[in-house]
Amino acid sequence: MLPECRTEGDPFEVPVFTIDKGDIEDFLDELKGFHGEFRECFLRSEPRENFYRYMVGQFSELERKSIEPIALAVEDGAVRSMQRAISDAPWDEKKMKSKYRYLLAEDMGDTRGVLIFDETGYLKKGSD
Repeated sequence: MLPECRTEGDPFEVPVFTIDKGDIEDFLDELKGFHGEFRECFLRSEPRENFYRYMVGQFSELERKSIEPIALAVEDGAVRSMQRAISDAPWDEKKMKSKYRYLLAEDMGDTRGVLIFDETGYLKKGSD
């Protein structure tokens, strides 16, 4: 199935790939490891665990990815505690951003490099 902005025969076709159960299990292990890097950014374990559930929900097949559908769909999810974790629970946002930048630089860092995202899905007009 192609996005509305794409048609059959487009020069920039959507790549086809398959995912099996093992890929998902490996991904969840990676997500747990990624989440663990931010352990010290949370003052309590409950918001930290709810934040993980929220991340899992963002990668789910849910049509609506707000907190309520996520909390109802993920294992051990509770709507109110997830809402509190995202909106009211204290976490160290500055430390979280710093840790994320560090991880990103570790994976992709090069003092002479840049990373540019431009996925408009449309052919560009002109020669520049």
